[in-house]
Amino acid sequence: MPVLNPVRHTLSNGLRVVVSKDPTVPVAAICLWYRVGSCDEPRGRTGLAHLFEHLMFQGSTHVPAGGHTAAVEDAGGHTNAATGFERTVFHSVVPVGRLELVLWLEADRMGGLLDALTAEGLATQRDVVLNERRERYDNVPYGTGWEQLVAMSFPAGHPFHAMPAGSPEDLRAVTLDDCRAFFGRHYGPDRAVLSVVGDVSPEAVVDLAERHFGHIPPSRTEPSPGALPAAAVTPGEPSDPAEARRHVVEPVPGPAFMAAYQLPAYGEPGCAAADLALTLLGGMSSRGLHDRLVRRDQLAHTARASLMPLRKAPSLGQLNVRALTGAALADVERAVDEEVERLADGGVTEDVLRGARAQIRRDWHDRLAHPVGRAEELCAQEAHFGDATRCDRHLEGVLDVGAADVGAAAGDLLAPARRAVLTYEPARATAS
Repeated sequence: MPVLNPVRHTLSNGLRVVVSKDPTVPVAAICLWYRVGSCDEPRGRTGLAHLFEHLMFQGSTHVPAGGHTAAVEDAGGHTNAATGFERTVFHSVVPVGRLELVLWLEADRMGGLLDALTAEGLATQRDVVLNERRERYDNVPYGTGWEQLVAMSFPAGHPFHAMPAGSPEDLRAVTLDDCRAFFGRHYGPDRAVLSVVGDVSPEAVVDLAERHFGHIPPSRTEPSPGALPAAAVTPGEPSDPAEARRHVVEPVPGPAFMAAYQLPAYGEPGCAAADLALTLLGGMSSRGLHDRLVRRDQLAHTARASLMPLRKAPSLGQLNVRALTGAALADVERAVDEEVERLADGGVTEDVLRGARAQIRRDWHDRLAHPVGRAEELCAQEAHFGDATRCDRHLEGVLDVGAADVGAAAGDLLAPARRAVLTYEPARATAS
């Protein structure tokens, strides 16, 4: 695994620049991470951060609509973006010689997106986002399951109550004034981290960043109207679920049992132990739900568990069991609880834990195998903790957790009292 050994620098306007030189990588991977996501949206405007991810490709002061992507592709590279609860990320990969082009493009939209923002562009991208929501959530079996669990885990008014996809009603209500205010508040250099990975000189990258971003003034950083202040969100402390259990009858292929567990925030004590416990629970070994529910009890098609890390709120443990037709969901839930109890009651040994550690190590290495993954992870560590060098120590914090701590996490953190449960039952066909 490569040692990233990042060089860090902060411009006078607040933009943080992180560079990891790797002579073996003949490209430049660029990540621009804005510390804004759905948790920053004003009340009544859910989906605004995701909408902005799309609007950022609709032109800026010197770039026409669609021109950003076209310029990167014409340079022999590719570009993409993603929005989450706590971040909006733009990344590109280009030949090293075209690095400055990408930095110029990113700076042009950071400093000049509002110059190109129009009612027509807003309407077009709103339709794109609404169609994306229909394709990924509304018209897919179980598609809104995780969205419902998130809303059940965090009460109405909590910054993490709504998924980044947003509600159709809120998206349709977004105005140009909403967009201007949101952009001015969240998309300035002081709200961003820029990382570059590849065969580049850190000094040269910092000089280029100063040249293209240094003139952009900081953003207005007051809290979004209607959003809870940061002090109202205590990382790692579970909130009272708005609704602990919900049963849904829909035309789905089969019954399902889903749950979200409130866990410590990413980087806080207990989060790594919970990650290992979920890895054991959701793995394919003889110690997991797959062996119990799919192989032995033959109650389910699939059984998975994983961690969704959050920094500014409790992380969420994700559990998803797709049961066989005719299987009793009560039997599925009983098996889940029994497997958690078994882990808590001495089922986690150093020998058992070896497999979970190997899986987490493999996943981390896979992520860093690609320059984009490295660039994004450098941004994440810098944005969340103010220290991109944590990338080179990340695995130590997870793999050093002992069996006793993982067993305690299973008993304390994966307890029924810390979860919201959603069950699906197929709707019966009605006679015509």
